[in-house]
Amino acid sequence: MMVLAKATPQERRQFWLMLLFAIVMIGIGIGLRDPWPSDEPRFTLAAKQMVDSSDWLFPHRGVELYADKPPMLMWLEAASFEIVRSWRVAFLLPSLLSALGTVLLVYDLGRRLWNRKVGIYAAMATLMCVQFVFQAKRAQIDPLVVFFITAANWGLLRHLLCGPNWRMFWFGCFCAGLGVITKGVGFLALFMLLPYIWASLRNWRGVAVMGNGAWWRWPLGLVATLLAIALWLVPMLLAAHAHADNPIYAAYVNNILFHQTAGRYAHAWHHIHSAFYYLPIILYNWLPLSLTYPGTLPRWWQALKAKDARILLPLGWIVLVLVFFSASAGKRDVYVLPILPMLALITAPYLDELLATRWLRALGALFVAVTGAGMLALGIYALVAHPAFATKLAFDRGFDGPQDSLWWMCIVIGAAQWVLLAIFRLRRAHWAVAGGMLALWVVWGVWAYPLLNDSSSSAGLMTTVRTHLGPHDEIGLVDWKEQNMLMLDQPAIDFGFSTPTSQQFTRAVQWQSAAPATRWLFVQEPAMGTCVHRDKAIDVGHANRRNWWLFKADAVIPGCVPAANADDDDTGE
Repeated sequence: MMVLAKATPQERRQFWLMLLFAIVMIGIGIGLRDPWPSDEPRFTLAAKQMVDSSDWLFPHRGVELYADKPPMLMWLEAASFEIVRSWRVAFLLPSLLSALGTVLLVYDLGRRLWNRKVGIYAAMATLMCVQFVFQAKRAQIDPLVVFFITAANWGLLRHLLCGPNWRMFWFGCFCAGLGVITKGVGFLALFMLLPYIWASLRNWRGVAVMGNGAWWRWPLGLVATLLAIALWLVPMLLAAHAHADNPIYAAYVNNILFHQTAGRYAHAWHHIHSAFYYLPIILYNWLPLSLTYPGTLPRWWQALKAKDARILLPLGWIVLVLVFFSASAGKRDVYVLPILPMLALITAPYLDELLATRWLRALGALFVAVTGAGMLALGIYALVAHPAFATKLAFDRGFDGPQDSLWWMCIVIGAAQWVLLAIFRLRRAHWAVAGGMLALWVVWGVWAYPLLNDSSSSAGLMTTVRTHLGPHDEIGLVDWKEQNMLMLDQPAIDFGFSTPTSQQFTRAVQWQSAAPATRWLFVQEPAMGTCVHRDKAIDVGHANRRNWWLFKADAVIPGCVPAANADDDDTGE
């Protein structure tokens, strides 16, 4: 096993500065906004219902079971709320901690496989990726699954390259299982064993020698993976079996175990793209890290020719995961995000050399200059010309605040990029890149969050709704979105979420008729059809690209049933 040299005072200082940089970049803005569509309100609502109902095993979305994703993120959001007692903070904590954990794991692999300087480079390379930070600042499942897959890779590589260390191997397999019950794809970490087998058979440099008589320890990795999966799967199946008389639980099991996993992969029904979809993703979404590709590709090739397993195992794993996701017709940009930490890891050993080259410094300076120019041009043009797209954007998003603030924000971001470039110039362009990324995310967190929150989260809309409700009034939701129930911040009745909107409307009208004086219906406009007198209803506003109405029983046309809503979707956006 490798023995690490003691860190020097300078190395310790560099580590803490890197960690502070990561905390500020990812954490800035937490507590300044509520969940935003499309996914954030869905998971936070399910977590809130867990806390309110004490039923943590089966996530709910209103009265319906929510079977699209396993409950891991919802558990962590609910647990975070139990600690901090604020949903504004709690809903983003799992993403923050997951992203910081990913950065630290990549740092540790870099220092173990090479040295502490490479570890710092690996961590910073991860942070120098727009998509990684963008997702880390959102309460979606992807930061969590990236963390579990990276943790699995960390344990496996500690064993396969720094070992033998069977405890780390089993830990890695266990984390892969946690990744499975987070988003289903955690097993992809185990693909790391394939390039390891190749390297072992070909006597590659750096592969750990396991010794004789160790064969029986390998299957225990599968046991560890299955054990992690069983932590959720077994109680869920037992509870579903206890509700055998209720078909919705059988449907939940079938949906989450088959339809949303193998069914989604083999017979995707949305996000259909070509086999080459991910090539521009890893080029453009991973800027500015992707600027290093011209320098790292030939160096990886040289390392492979030298039989360096430290490059082969992560690089081979990256290729296998890319092939896996490319083989499915259904593709989304976030699917390949778990690749990024391993990409940063195998980029880091060459960054010291690459940052000394003029071509990379020039690309970095160009990136900062173009980013700054784009933001400045957008902000100035919108302020001066008041173009139609700016008005349309404000209307579509239900943005009622001063539009000038939005465009001044763009100007500030662009000016910060150019100021940094003027300070550091070409010789230290990489400092301008890092500072520019930090400025972008700091301004976004402290300026955009409070500016856009009311319109993006539906907080403003639901505040308007509450002003019309008396102290004893009740409200029912029809064709609603998760942010509506979440931000209403008081008890509400719903009539299903995925239920056809015409059925929701019919049930809602029946419920309302039982107490017409105190019961209101909150409805998305298409779901009303021609069954509501608009002059007796209240137009409460436009939010999340939808029009919303509030009315009592006297606005309903008796016996009318609206046509099916063609715009019925489950995107939340």
